[in-house]
Amino acid sequence: MDDLLKDDCCAPKGGFDLAVIGAGSAGFSAAITAAEGGKRVVLIGHGTIGGTCVNVGCVPSKTMIRAAEALHGAQAAHRFPGLHGEAQVADWAAVVAAKDDLVSTLRQKKYADLLPGYDGVTYIDEGPARLLPGGVEVAGRRITVPKVIVATGGRPAVPEVSGIQDVPTLDSRSLLELEQLPESLIFLGGGYIGVELAQMMARMGTRVTIVCRSRLLPRTEPEVSEALTATLRSEGLKILDGATYHAAQRDGDRAVLTVTVDGAERNLTADRLVLTTGRAPNTEGLGLSEVGVQTDARGAIRVGDDMQTSKAGIFAAGDVTDRDQFVYMAAYGAKLAARNAVLDGAERYDNAAMPWVVFTDPQIAGVGLTETQARAAGHDVKTSVLALDNVPRALAARDTRGLIKLVADAQTDRLLGGVIMAPEGADSVQTLVMAQKAAMTTKALGETIFPYLTTVEGLKLAAQTFDMDVAKLSCCAG
Repeated sequence: MDDLLKDDCCAPKGGFDLAVIGAGSAGFSAAITAAEGGKRVVLIGHGTIGGTCVNVGCVPSKTMIRAAEALHGAQAAHRFPGLHGEAQVADWAAVVAAKDDLVSTLRQKKYADLLPGYDGVTYIDEGPARLLPGGVEVAGRRITVPKVIVATGGRPAVPEVSGIQDVPTLDSRSLLELEQLPESLIFLGGGYIGVELAQMMARMGTRVTIVCRSRLLPRTEPEVSEALTATLRSEGLKILDGATYHAAQRDGDRAVLTVTVDGAERNLTADRLVLTTGRAPNTEGLGLSEVGVQTDARGAIRVGDDMQTSKAGIFAAGDVTDRDQFVYMAAYGAKLAARNAVLDGAERYDNAAMPWVVFTDPQIAGVGLTETQARAAGHDVKTSVLALDNVPRALAARDTRGLIKLVADAQTDRLLGGVIMAPEGADSVQTLVMAQKAAMTTKALGETIFPYLTTVEGLKLAAQTFDMDVAKLSCCAG
């Protein structure tokens, strides 16, 4: 009882090789990797199995974003030559119900139903875990185990705004669980979560205002930010960029946000404030400092390239760390952590060719360095920017919203990064990923054969734009 969970409870004979704290994408990746390597794993969950992605993140948001796209497309059909359509109205309750059904199905199939197939994994969900010297504690019981991986994920952060606790607010989780569609919303923050959900709600029929301190998607290229701002404004969203927000207060059942824009102070009122100003790591109660695990200013666990923390034998992966906040990178990092922790691995975290996607419409996807990052890294930089009206696919689809920007080293011509903003950009970015992973030059990319009338052909045209005016080419001569 003092050293191991009771044998008649769940502990295998001889004990565990690895404890994984957290049963989301990173936790499952770590547990499965170790079990496939013949190790005995105790997977410690707390709350709903599956973590953020399947329950309250990627899966529910993207299915509702797709529903909003379909509604928007139906409303716009009459503007397409030869087509006529009646204006559609969002059935919010039906959208939420369909989302809940999908989440429930995937949670069962991709998480709960997988565990019985791995004999080396013991799953317990009896309360939060706490790190102890030489093991972990769960519900007052100690598990002695030589290696631990922390994968407890993150949650929406609450910004430091005076009065924010007293006004009606939502976050990226609770927004998707509303029983009724609100008439108006103010989104705080213009990052990828904010712009995705703001456009979705506007297309569902809600009046939406986005307030952000810098610009939309501040970490990507300014040309993309400018184009997205124009797109959202054309759909009726109000964008207050370069703003500061000072205080919030309640006005009956509504929220009032005091902001300063262009030097002028004003009050904005809406049914709710939606807090999309970043995420906070779930590190409370883990006993990190007591066992010597260091965290950064946000409270995220610091890990090395081997995914090990400052305490030998304790690793971490996913949104609880100071690494990339994407579900696929969480799973990747957790796999490395498991291999390095218990499978004699010596692998290193590498995100040089990591793709990222923002599921707005048009979608935005990229890889590698931005122009600013490339210059900061010491490169002699050259860039090309191609408007989507130069891409035959966009012309044929009568949707030229977007652009492609490539960044390359001027001396070597090697591709350093790129971003594509297009209705099908997410499905095209992997070609750019492979090109960068292969250290291709822009000349080689521009000479590669691409299929005609595809969005991905735009990457070839963008590469050719370094040396020519592609507008002077015939349709298939690229």
